Amino acid sequence: MSTANHDSLQEELADLLKRCSAETLTAATAFREKGDLSTIEPIVLGIIDRHLEPDQKKIFQDAQDNLRLYEDLGLDSLTMLEIVMLVEQVLNLSIDNEELRDLRTLGDVKQYLDAKVRGVDLPARAKTYRIEEVASVMPHREPFLFLESVTLDGEEARGDYTITGNEYFLEGHFKNQPVFPASIMIEALGQLCVFYLLKSEHSSIAEKVNPSTIFFTACDGIKCRRVCKPGDVLSMVIKPSRIRHPLACFSGEITVNGERTAQAGEIKLAFDYYPILDASADVHTESNQAPENASTGISLSQEVPKETSSSRAQISAPK
Repeated sequence: MSTANHDSLQEELADLLKRCSAETLTAATAFREKGDLSTIEPIVLGIIDRHLEPDQKKIFQDAQDNLRLYEDLGLDSLTMLEIVMLVEQVLNLSIDNEELRDLRTLGDVKQYLDAKVRGVDLPARAKTYRIEEVASVMPHREPFLFLESVTLDGEEARGDYTITGNEYFLEGHFKNQPVFPASIMIEALGQLCVFYLLKSEHSSIAEKVNPSTIFFTACDGIKCRRVCKPGDVLSMVIKPSRIRHPLACFSGEITVNGERTAQAGEIKLAFDYYPILDASADVHTESNQAPENASTGISLSQEVPKETSSSRAQISAPK
């Protein structure tokens, strides 16, 4: 590269990387002039650091690849977009918005950009959904939604819920001694199963599941080992054991700080697909009916219509 071109590139990058460190500018120059792939990581780290507030910078120092950009670092969507746009300009590449939504950790970003620059297939990764995305998918709503984030990773779904102490039912369970009900823990596991049916790519789910047709039918093998109180974070995991329309069976477990808290040997849901538009009216009618032995929803405490109340599975919290 001629001296004139080098100076022009330096001027361009210096303007783009204002308020970035000198090391970031040096790395960006090496990448643009020599295609040095080893500079991608310091470039990305330098650009992220530029957009952080002082308290965020402290968290970012010596961060590991498992650092979550939204939850741990506290980045908002607008700041993340500014970071992405600057990375695109410096590295001369285009980042697809659909691909971007699955980048949750610092390690995800590094792997993604490395694959992009090298022109190789993007690495397979788990998909994580934040609270607003979860709420847009689920049939449940506040104050009866017990999922704050969900990660789909192959044959497994993981979810979290923080007990705030503001849950309405804690006023009476128990007075002056709030204890999170064991039945609500199982409800939370059931909601995670619902999310799996709606968003996973399981081979046995042939079509798009209609959320209004998902019904709780049975639960077995319930064990609760720990009392949970405000401040505890319920870490949930569920796995499908059998899925064959119109039934899906799951097993699930909850831990708090790594300590086993509750488990369900089997959670059974009934579900149906959205109607096929070109099918006959009779088929439409039948496909929208829940199995006769289903209750009226995943919510374990929901009221059941009289015609199905005799078949409802009864679950109560251990004393």
